[in-house]
Amino acid sequence: MNINQAINVIDKELSQTLSDYQHWFTLNPEELSFKPQTGWSIEQILEHVTLTNHFLLILIRKGTRKAIELSTKKDLNTIKESSQINLQELDAIAIHKSFDWVRPDHMEPKGEQELGQIRALLDNQINECKELLKEMNNGEGILYKTTMTVNNLGKIDVYQYIYFLCQHAKRHIVQMQKVMDEYTGVEGLGD
Repeated sequence: MNINQAINVIDKELSQTLSDYQHWFTLNPEELSFKPQTGWSIEQILEHVTLTNHFLLILIRKGTRKAIELSTKKDLNTIKESSQINLQELDAIAIHKSFDWVRPDHMEPKGEQELGQIRALLDNQINECKELLKEMNNGEGILYKTTMTVNNLGKIDVYQYIYFLCQHAKRHIVQMQKVMDEYTGVEGLGD
């Protein structure tokens, strides 16, 4: 897809991600803290998403600055004409357990933030991504690439990094639904 199409898709994905997450913050405390047989509680998953976003945003911010800087030194229009952005190669990131990955310790939830703080942080992170996308609305994001080791993606541009953030968040919606299904099954056994 061309740059403008990709920017529109990513902007919609950011809005959808923010919308899809709102429901999870409204669950009752028992649902949020329920610990499944394997894995994290929903509250821990929500915290993990914001921790991961924090570290992705460090790279996205840096990439945005570098891309905008490069756009003053390169012929962006010529580069744009011959460029396509492949967002589909990142779609596997949204599929829970679609690949093996050992997350770094600094992305493990520690339970140090209240749910309201996590919600506000997620809102701010998604809105910051939307703002950074606007800063690169002329296609600048294709000019700077950074290596992404997850799922052996290799070098991806700043737009793809923002899309990756959305796909990672989608991945964990599936995980939270599985936790909720287990909770509902456990609760149903007592009836």
